[in-house]
Amino acid sequence: MSTNRKKQTFRSKDRPYSKSSFKSNSKSKPKARQGKMPKKAEKPSVRVSFLGGLNEIGKNITLIECEGDMILVDCGMAFPDGDMLGVDLVIPDFSYIEQNAAKVKGIVLTHGHEDHIGGLPFLLSKVNLPIFGTPLTLGLVENKLREHSLFNKAKLNVVNAGDTITLGCMTVKFIHVNHSIPDAVAFAIHTPAGTLIHTGDFKIDCTPISGDTIDLSSLAKEGDEGVLALLAESTNAERPGYTPTERTVSDSLNHLFSQAEKYRIIIATFASNVNRVQQIINCAQKYGRKVAFSGRSMVNYMDVARKLGYLEVPDNILIDLDMLNKYPPEQIVLVTTGSQGEPMSALSRMAYSDHRKVMVGEGDFIIISANPIPGNEKTVGNVVDELLKRGCKVIYESMYDVHVSGHACQEELKIMHRLTRPKYFIPVHGEQKHLRKHAELAEFLGMRRKNIFIGDIGSTVEINADYMKEIASVPAGKVFVDGLGVGDVGSIVLRDRKHLGQDGLIIIVASLDVYDGHVISGPDIVSRGFVYVRESEGLLEEVRLLALHILDDCAEKNIHEWGIIKNRIKDEISKLISQRTRRTPMILPILQEV
Repeated sequence: MSTNRKKQTFRSKDRPYSKSSFKSNSKSKPKARQGKMPKKAEKPSVRVSFLGGLNEIGKNITLIECEGDMILVDCGMAFPDGDMLGVDLVIPDFSYIEQNAAKVKGIVLTHGHEDHIGGLPFLLSKVNLPIFGTPLTLGLVENKLREHSLFNKAKLNVVNAGDTITLGCMTVKFIHVNHSIPDAVAFAIHTPAGTLIHTGDFKIDCTPISGDTIDLSSLAKEGDEGVLALLAESTNAERPGYTPTERTVSDSLNHLFSQAEKYRIIIATFASNVNRVQQIINCAQKYGRKVAFSGRSMVNYMDVARKLGYLEVPDNILIDLDMLNKYPPEQIVLVTTGSQGEPMSALSRMAYSDHRKVMVGEGDFIIISANPIPGNEKTVGNVVDELLKRGCKVIYESMYDVHVSGHACQEELKIMHRLTRPKYFIPVHGEQKHLRKHAELAEFLGMRRKNIFIGDIGSTVEINADYMKEIASVPAGKVFVDGLGVGDVGSIVLRDRKHLGQDGLIIIVASLDVYDGHVISGPDIVSRGFVYVRESEGLLEEVRLLALHILDDCAEKNIHEWGIIKNRIKDEISKLISQRTRRTPMILPILQEV
């Protein structure tokens, strides 16, 4: 039980006792003048705004404000879902941060996964804020900023687990946690209003592949001193028990390597999972195989990890992708991206015979060492099917223990709650079902429902020693990145893309007399994605004649407003096509005056 909760336990008429409530038995000297005792200054409030990471997987970013100072926790991105046609990345809306840039004292990063650092280049291109993170995290950030030509002006500050930094009126202690990437940390954020614990992504692994176990003692110490609010990740809140240790994967990999003696081994995993790649390299050395990396992100991550000493690679075991053909298949391990079925990833290109350097077939033993992120199950299944069609032997997570999560299950979440003993709780990092389940878990542990807040993107909550309440939301949402364009694709563009993809397009081109509006040439009909032209000439001729009739009628009625003419063409041709085909293609009239 926290200090604040103890103070509120003993009440009389809903008010805590104070020393002045008791009469003293000792005689006191009379005082000539008795002034009022000054009231003890009340603690201020702290505000937490969620700009991403709630009711979604990825795009994690949280803004914390106290006494006019702000800090950001993480700045991630998300991958587009199936409805976001043509979109490459989804990043947070940074408009509120831009409006308050002078108040933001810095960005603190929990770890180096894309859903926590992927939005940084897009934010730093607008406002240049100091960044604080552990060595591997900042190594990956540096690599990302160099790609965007932002590194030279970036303010990167390396902080080790156990260190404390001061940002305005707040201090942030970096607390080591276990995750699927080294150098992950949680934060104890000490504010004038009280202490907030932000767990980041974590699990409790007593036998990690590299580094120490989670620093439970520091978390317990914060709990002893009093935690105002806990913000804890919820990704695996639905899963009972404990998350298995990463070392269980080693046993499975050893077993699979022994089975694949005559095959070339291809393993797809997250590029950021340095510990998993270390296990693959260890197995490759044991079985006398060479290792090659495929996929730009995989090559970049491993290069940074090697330089910083987080990946130990024996001499003469790594080879370039171009050297694959110089070794027999049974001596090769290819580590690649594409565990989520991403269309442009290396494994997807192999599956669809679109990879320039690697062709897969019957001699390949393919291991997909990752769980599908919610929403990616279909795309992963499609890639597996294509690989199987080509004769590959495919192993994925449900068949063997070739993947363990980096996120805490229910028993580990209970330990986090018991150690920190917060007064208030906010589940973060997950979809609504994950947040709700984590809230139920907190209630099961004794947390009062009114002390739990389940928010949404843009939600802002005000917290102090006496209450936690939701206040006015802040500008937040999704910004789509499409090629070099950032934010120039919105819901209307996506709607049009979906419309085009489903029903196709009909273009009507005509030249009109500049003086009287009569048709000089055309109308010509161009169809794309609607019908096969050679088999639908009669329908397209009907469309052409109807367009000609509309244009002539407008000219006779002296209608020269192009907006009116185009709307008539769209409406009447849409009715005709709907009657004939029950389809609704996009109608695009193009008129020019001659």
